[in-house]
Amino acid sequence: MRGTDRSRHRTQACATVLAEQVSGLPDTTDASALPADTDPADPAPGVGLHDAERETAMIGLFDAQHARLVRLAVLLGADQDAEDVVAEAFCVLHSRWYGLRAPQAAAAYLRSVVCNLVRVRIRRLQVSRRHADVRLDPVASAESTAMLHEDRRQVVDALEGLPTRQREALVLRYWLDLREREIADAMGISTGAVKSHISRGMHALSRAMGTRGGNGGRAGGGSSCWSSQY
Repeated sequence: MRGTDRSRHRTQACATVLAEQVSGLPDTTDASALPADTDPADPAPGVGLHDAERETAMIGLFDAQHARLVRLAVLLGADQDAEDVVAEAFCVLHSRWYGLRAPQAAAAYLRSVVCNLVRVRIRRLQVSRRHADVRLDPVASAESTAMLHEDRRQVVDALEGLPTRQREALVLRYWLDLREREIADAMGISTGAVKSHISRGMHALSRAMGTRGGNGGRAGGGSSCWSSQY
């Protein structure tokens, strides 16, 4: 998908710039000009071993997590900005890599950053629309259009009508299938608050889906309305 390629290029460009800032010099060394006892596969002069390990880990994370994170951003309400949100999240992770408690925490950190960035985006849109006194129709991104059929779009439309925190809790629980502790970490709240958001959000979502489907308020319980559609 062209949009995904563009997002990947943005992320890789960001990683390159940040790596150059760390090392002080772009990695433009000609392998043929290296001393005879230097392995071309070794990190370039000025780039530490830890930096090389970080870049390798970032590439692996991008390949494994990018598409999933874009879909997460779409479901959280990023719409046409979903790919930009994810690209920014990878840049944030790159710049704060050494602050992670362990490399294994990177995926969870990315989820948390995506949640925060989408939340900020929604707040800015709300403020902008209030000041402009107009209601803008959301523009679906190519990613959201490709991943959603009509029945799935109904779920996303219903999600968009929920408060931000309820939407986040439901998406993280029933689409990513995270545990309550993981959701609490991603959202920066307590597990008790997570339970409350999930309960209230599921009730509101079921009511909204019931209204849309004309089935008297029954939209299916638990994760069935997620796992069967995503």
